[in-house]
Amino acid sequence: MKTLLLLLLFCRVSSTVKHTLRYFSTGSSGVSNLPELVTVEVLDDIQTARCDGIKKELDVKLDWQKKIFDNDPDQYKFYTNDCYRVYPHLFKTTMSSLKQIFNQSEGVHILQLMEGCEWDDETGKATGFLQYGYDGEDLISLDLKTSTWITPKAQAFSVKQKWDSDKDLIIDNVWFYTEICPNWLKMYLLHGKSSLLKTVTSSVSLLQKTPSSPVSCHATGFYPDRALLFWRKDGEEIHEGVEHGEILPNHDGSFQMNVDLNISSVSPEDWRRYDCVFHLSGVEDDIITKLDETQIRTNWEKPSNMTTIIIISAVVVVVVVFAAAAGFMVHKKKQDQKAPLDPENISELSERLKPET
Repeated sequence: MKTLLLLLLFCRVSSTVKHTLRYFSTGSSGVSNLPELVTVEVLDDIQTARCDGIKKELDVKLDWQKKIFDNDPDQYKFYTNDCYRVYPHLFKTTMSSLKQIFNQSEGVHILQLMEGCEWDDETGKATGFLQYGYDGEDLISLDLKTSTWITPKAQAFSVKQKWDSDKDLIIDNVWFYTEICPNWLKMYLLHGKSSLLKTVTSSVSLLQKTPSSPVSCHATGFYPDRALLFWRKDGEEIHEGVEHGEILPNHDGSFQMNVDLNISSVSPEDWRRYDCVFHLSGVEDDIITKLDETQIRTNWEKPSNMTTIIIISAVVVVVVVFAAAAGFMVHKKKQDQKAPLDPENISELSERLKPET
């Protein structure tokens, strides 16, 4: 088990030297509540820019990138030209061709493009990628090594042949994704390292809905997302009775995650043998949280003795009131049965009962 944990930690730590610059473009047809074309730039899982290709609006999120564009107008022009002119035309013509190829006339259709590069700052190796998806499935991608397009769809073979014939465009793409993109990535990391390469440790809490629910070890506020969270017993990681949650983003750019421990089979005297460990890549010290009932946060509250007394008293009062009311009704009924009839009433009743002559 220790070997497995060390391998997992090694893989997570090793991944810290790899950085990515990715562009996600999404075009839609027949969707009223989505923009027709939006491109998002993401650097190491942080959104740095967003462009609406139809409205021709480029929103640069981070100050350091704004300064880069101010100092390098050509790079800013490259962004706006692709966003405002190239991509709207590309997506419009490609979407139209795909509808004809797949014999589609109406309905909702989504065309997606993912492109960018990855750079390993330890080995210096850089790789690029360029691939399209259509209606949720892989459509076609560019093999940068062979400079040819690859498609798993038989219907898209005609698109592959057409794009393979444009040698100049393929050369430009290979040059951009293997040379320009990695250089931009390195430059962005250099200028934005104070925010991109930071490490922020987590706040760890123990949560529980009810006394019979699993105890959730919840870590939040950490950055980056390369982190591990697990339960141990006697210092050894455990998997039985443990359920891991996904790493989720917070609104401020940090992350959160949780791991649940089923305590139904854990005796109270064994609680002290369990603890939760949070490990953040790049940070030497782990955060260790003991399984302690006094440290668990919950919305469930045990009723106090005073609350119990009040509840019991209220119940007694209600019972007494109902008993008194029932006794009064029985007593009244008996009194009505015993009461003598009024002579005047008897006389009036007799007159009513006489037969008409």
